Amino acid sequence: QVQLVESGGALVQAGGSLRLSCVASGISFSENAMNWYRQAPGKQREWVAYITWGDITRYVDSVKGRFTISRDNAKNTVYLQMNSLKPEDTAVYYCNVPRYADYWGQGTQVTVSS
Repeated sequence: QVQLVESGGALVQAGGSLRLSCVASGISFSENAMNWYRQAPGKQREWVAYITWGDITRYVDSVKGRFTISRDNAKNTVYLQMNSLKPEDTAVYYCNVPRYADYWGQGTQVTVSS
């Protein structure tokens, strides 16, 4: 069974940095692309970043130049390095496996204060 466990969220001031982690189990991690999504209060879940098994990355325009997605196949972990955080980045952040799109973790809360 696919399991996704996100961690690393916190309360930070605007301009600060955080690194989120997501450990995946129940899949052949190195063979799968990974996504990060986020959901702000009262808003729909939004795709944030994507990394292929071959380390090709894509980002939503609002985080380009500030966020970096990466992966460690030996640890079955995908990361989201978030720099220059803004209050509008406040959300619960989730990882997701495109091939197993119905599976979600509990998410990790990121709150950015102004």
